[in-house]
Amino acid sequence: MEIAVVGSGYVGLVSGTCFAETGNNVICVDIDEAKVEKMKNGEVPIYEPHLDILFERNIKQGRLTFTTDLKSAIDKAQIIFLALPTPPGEDGSADLSYILNVATELGEMITEYKIIIDKSTVPVGTAEKVTAKIAENSTVDFDVVSNPEFLREGFAVDDFLKPDRVVIGTRSAKAKQILEKLYKPFVRQGNPVIFMDEKSAELTKYAANSFLATKITFMNEIANYCQLIGADVDAVRRGMGTDTRIGNRFLFPGIGYGGSCFPKDVQALAKSGKEVGYNFEIINSVMDVNHRQKVTMAQKIKTYFGDDLSGKKIALWGLAFKPDTDDIREAPALYIIEELLAAGAEIAAYDPEAIPNVKGEIRDRITYTENQYAALENADALLIATEWSVFRSPNFDKVSSLLKDKVIFDGRNLYDLESMRDLNYYYESVGRKIIKAV
Repeated sequence: MEIAVVGSGYVGLVSGTCFAETGNNVICVDIDEAKVEKMKNGEVPIYEPHLDILFERNIKQGRLTFTTDLKSAIDKAQIIFLALPTPPGEDGSADLSYILNVATELGEMITEYKIIIDKSTVPVGTAEKVTAKIAENSTVDFDVVSNPEFLREGFAVDDFLKPDRVVIGTRSAKAKQILEKLYKPFVRQGNPVIFMDEKSAELTKYAANSFLATKITFMNEIANYCQLIGADVDAVRRGMGTDTRIGNRFLFPGIGYGGSCFPKDVQALAKSGKEVGYNFEIINSVMDVNHRQKVTMAQKIKTYFGDDLSGKKIALWGLAFKPDTDDIREAPALYIIEELLAAGAEIAAYDPEAIPNVKGEIRDRITYTENQYAALENADALLIATEWSVFRSPNFDKVSSLLKDKVIFDGRNLYDLESMRDLNYYYESVGRKIIKAV
């Protein structure tokens, strides 16, 4: 099939590349000329495991191309995906201006039947708004479909090629038939393609992300309570996770959720509720608790050293909001950095992928190191904010020799308590007993 993907950010680039991988001809559209030139030269503008291999292969085979010219891209395309940003506005609602502006342009450009698909995460009712915008200038038939993505950063390629399910919102028999054919190669193992109306599809994405955010936040509250009463959150987590009604995923406590999806989508759902007079009490609580959770480790450090951290150097391992991505949007590490800097601390940080993005955000207010051990030199404590694999089994002899004192604050519960006791560390994690050096 001939496909155009408007927007070559995270969702658009992964989607376009994976559609090309199954034999479709895909052209990705972006307004950033420099970015388009880089992609034409085979340079992937984002970090996502395994994407580079598919990207290079499909460019070489001529199935994946790039342009800044929207008109030329959509002329041949039977299917047009809108993978445009929907950032939160000042009031928390999703900003639809990028999508609606392109919809207006499409109405002026299309000359034959097209399927226009909202791939971005959008509030309920967006398909209707896009339809209305296109219809203002269009004289031909078209269908607007909601097809939300469920991609996990770090696993996006596998998630797209082998989806748990595909959700498609359309009441058009013609669009349904075409999209069944498009997605058939991805669901050969029998995973469902679920058709529903457009509003239900839009809400499905918000509801799924908000539920997962709630699950994470609930476990963080349980962890905080465990720490107060002397229970072990890992034991509680295992006991809960074996209940098939609950499951064991998203039960790991930590320092709050971040990223491009959960914060934005939870906030947008709450705002959408307010617009129709409904108050999502659980969702509002989730946002409040998560905001506090992001800085819990900073508070623990200040409790240990005192509120004034002047003269203290903190080594920080991890900047991305999760491992296997360079995404720092709403990353807990950034909130922790602000708290520690405000208290007077010096910070030396390392992350395998996210340092360039953090430099663009906070510049030289902290020190960046070339490896995890360099961050430890003459540091008063180590703080772990992201659970990269490289942090899971460090050389503790080296760690001990570089740190001033054997003090670790672990926001991701990477290490076994007994091991930390045997190594004689002061070790404070999330929802577990504090190990004190003797």
